[in-house]
Amino acid sequence: MSKLLVSRRRFLGLGAVGASSLVLAGCDQFDFLGDRSNQVRDVLAQANDLTYRVQRALVGNEVLAREYSESEIRQGQRPNGSRDPDTPEYLALKANDFADYRLRIMGLVENPASYSLAELRNMPARTQITRHDCVEGWSCIAKWTGTQLGPLLDAAKIKPTARFIVFHCYDNMGTGLTAPELYYESCDLVDGYHPQTILAYGLNGQTLPIANGAPVRVRVERALGYKQPKYVHTIELVDSFSQFGRGKGGYWEDYGYDWYGGI
Repeated sequence: MSKLLVSRRRFLGLGAVGASSLVLAGCDQFDFLGDRSNQVRDVLAQANDLTYRVQRALVGNEVLAREYSESEIRQGQRPNGSRDPDTPEYLALKANDFADYRLRIMGLVENPASYSLAELRNMPARTQITRHDCVEGWSCIAKWTGTQLGPLLDAAKIKPTARFIVFHCYDNMGTGLTAPELYYESCDLVDGYHPQTILAYGLNGQTLPIANGAPVRVRVERALGYKQPKYVHTIELVDSFSQFGRGKGGYWEDYGYDWYGGI
């Protein structure tokens, strides 16, 4: 049954995200997808919302993404997107081998918290071998190690008004009109509490490399690659996305990607 559910999720997720990502893949004939006033784009956006609701209805909250054996790891995890952030804060942390790194949990919580990398590594760990599926069309199997996000959310005591989790990152995607555009992503509380959602600090039995998101990368294994933010420094519980970027829930979502990105 679990294989059937995973296959169903994969079919629905890839179908929904495919159209919204064409505009970012260089397909000129689909440039209309970047026009937020276009009626066809509105229809696709409604389809993405439907996909999210259908997946939540059909797939149990605890259903796991497929996990693999070590023999199926054929190569190193392919880096993508930012590979070596140059923001001053990140450069200072890197120079000290991330000894001064702190992961903050804030927003709509009763107990805001801050954890060092050493503290995260000393927490109960989960290791999982999963497949990273990129919206660009490639995939890669790798072994990730980290602490589950769910227990940290419990410790923070989320307020009843919280609906989403926003991940703030160190990588600068380019200079905006008034300030740098720092990468951010988000998920709902269901994915936040999923047992395979971890704050990864290890990759294939080694310390997580900088190119793959050191010191901490979020793994939301039931979602596409752009939903796995790297270089994360703050986890914020919120009731909406209106105060971030263009209000769509993530850097790439602000430029046309589907917010849910489930597989």
